[in-house]
Amino acid sequence: MASSYNPPFASRQFFIEHLLTDHKPPKPALSLFFPMYNEEGNIEEVVTSAVAVLSEIADEYEVIVVDDGGRDRTGEIADRLAAANPRVRVVHHASNQGYGAALRSGFAAATQPLVAFVDGDNQFDLGELPVLLRAIDGVDIVSGYRIRRRDPVLRRLNSFLYNQACRLLFRIPIRDVNCAFKVYRRQVLDGMLPRLRSTGALINVEMLARSRKMGVRVREVGVHHYPRETGRQTGGNPAVIVRAFRELLELWRELW
Repeated sequence: MASSYNPPFASRQFFIEHLLTDHKPPKPALSLFFPMYNEEGNIEEVVTSAVAVLSEIADEYEVIVVDDGGRDRTGEIADRLAAANPRVRVVHHASNQGYGAALRSGFAAATQPLVAFVDGDNQFDLGELPVLLRAIDGVDIVSGYRIRRRDPVLRRLNSFLYNQACRLLFRIPIRDVNCAFKVYRRQVLDGMLPRLRSTGALINVEMLARSRKMGVRVREVGVHHYPRETGRQTGGNPAVIVRAFRELLELWRELW
């Protein structure tokens, strides 16, 4: 289900005109990338699924893995997958630089007119990517929101408070700022990337806050969320939470 807002965010008319009709846009040219840190248990399934989905829905596509200096075999497996398929590419960070740095590397490496990213933890269904691509019609960014978030209680509580703070401080009319399932138009990224400073978890907030100031059109679409089956989450770490709220206030001072 799609959610939308008044300009510069998109109107609800999209839902009526597109999701409830047989509207079939041309197949897009798309870059899809995955920021990954210690995801050796997920990477092969995630990349294989991405190639299968994109080969059906896109005329031109590439799959990019950003290995953020992990200590496991993520980078090694990514290189093997890239060697077997020319549409798969890998960006390696020599050391762990942070989630925001991984996103910035992925955006910079992408070459297609539409750029999507999904976290590499296998908690989203890539089969829902066509829903986001249909929703990009008439807007510049499509941001997923988790219909039913399948994370521990502490992480969900932190996310709720964080989203409320984002609404209050930046007037971002988005219910799930940090949902890691988004699609951007390349021209929006070209204007935004040189301004970004976040290297950590603040990156999604900064991008949406800057997009609002730029008058960029944004639409939300509901996506399903699944429990993590392998690997370890870091977002519930108290130190990470405290730092995220501190960085939120610092960004507010800078932009406002």
